[in-house]
Amino acid sequence: MSQRSGFSAVILTGGTGRRMGGVDKAGLEVAGRPMLVWALTAVEGALETVVAGPEVTELLAGLPAVTESDVAASIRFVREHPAGGGPAAGLLAARDALTARAPYLLVLAVDMPRLSAATVTRLLEAAAGHDGAVLTDADGRRQLCLTVETAALDRVRPEGDAAGLSLFRLVAELDLVDVAPMADEASDIDTWDDLTRLDRPPSH
Repeated sequence: MSQRSGFSAVILTGGTGRRMGGVDKAGLEVAGRPMLVWALTAVEGALETVVAGPEVTELLAGLPAVTESDVAASIRFVREHPAGGGPAAGLLAARDALTARAPYLLVLAVDMPRLSAATVTRLLEAAAGHDGAVLTDADGRRQLCLTVETAALDRVRPEGDAAGLSLFRLVAELDLVDVAPMADEASDIDTWDDLTRLDRPPSH
């Protein structure tokens, strides 16, 4: 499967950041770049990208060689209904905003700055023969970084409101294969200590 033609990307940025005093994580800088820019760089092979969360187009200036027309063509922002409804609601709102007919969706939380294009490739390769694949941490716990067949997601989406529904409960019936992390790519930033620990250029 060609990575470039095979997936669209959804970046979840609508979390409350409670343990960090309610800060908008998308704009937090890691190694001099906003976390949203790290996430967009990881999914640069996507046919299109939808960011589920507040519109923060000013952060996109950190992307290399991006013009306003490029951004308008490939990156859009949507909000879940209601705002703050959680990651499953954000994913479904983003899925409805997608226009490309990509067979796979790559879904990731914005607070995982060590994800890379190599991570995406491994997930897409692992998903072959399954409904999708999900990145785990070193202890085997599933993280908010997964690929899922678009048709499979459509098959299990609830008919009503998804507000408050966890993402992994949404996809609980799907056959998702676990993918072990390499180095610290599964690290997320939930606290200021996490930010301090990861505030350096990635090794990949």
